[in-house]
Amino acid sequence: MDDDERKKCPKCEDGAAEWMLTYGDMVTLLLCFFVILMNPETIEGARMELIMVSFNGLGPLQGGNTLDVGELAELGNNIMAMPSTKRARGLDKARQTAVSMFKPEVKSKQVRVTEDERGLVITLASDAFFRPASADVDIESTREILQKLSGLLSSEALEDRKFRIEGHTDASPTDPDGPWPSNWELSSARSANVLHYLVDMGVDEAQFQIAGMSDTVPLVSDDTPEGRAYNRRVDVIVLADAHE
Repeated sequence: MDDDERKKCPKCEDGAAEWMLTYGDMVTLLLCFFVILMNPETIEGARMELIMVSFNGLGPLQGGNTLDVGELAELGNNIMAMPSTKRARGLDKARQTAVSMFKPEVKSKQVRVTEDERGLVITLASDAFFRPASADVDIESTREILQKLSGLLSSEALEDRKFRIEGHTDASPTDPDGPWPSNWELSSARSANVLHYLVDMGVDEAQFQIAGMSDTVPLVSDDTPEGRAYNRRVDVIVLADAHE
């Protein structure tokens, strides 16, 4: 067969079609992506961002990018050395630590560990920390929990973060003859008292904000005793960048 006849015969071309290379790369990346998603709790935010930018249109960069953690030409910097990425990795590490650290307290419903638009939220059940209609921390029962929390907030991973302590009550009115004219004062005093104990245990007071939210941010309906108990809480929040 001469050269002219070989060019006219598609079956005689060497190798696969060029589009197969791109298709094969795409399938491989998708496979890796979904394998990682099998256990999302183990993925650091920075790693997820790195995966996302490798897909055209899914990340902040355009075009295909390498999954290598080295220098990206589009950024002109090492992505793992970027300050925002380091902060994201620190917050992810803190979340993983909190989930492990407070496992017994989560099981006993004294503590909840969640995330929302504010950041990493460690919720202290008010009924476990305070007596009814009181802002005094039951320190004898909760000292170990607060010590764990202080250690977490003082960790190297969170050394450059800001924190906010939010006190929340249910909608039941306070006793007009008692020390708290309204739930605003009660919720503010509870958040302040939690902060005082954390400072005594070693946290940096300058990293904190406190707020009393009264009953304005319920998690569930206040119509049942269970719902009211769920809404009475103190949220200790490791603030996301947008909320600092």
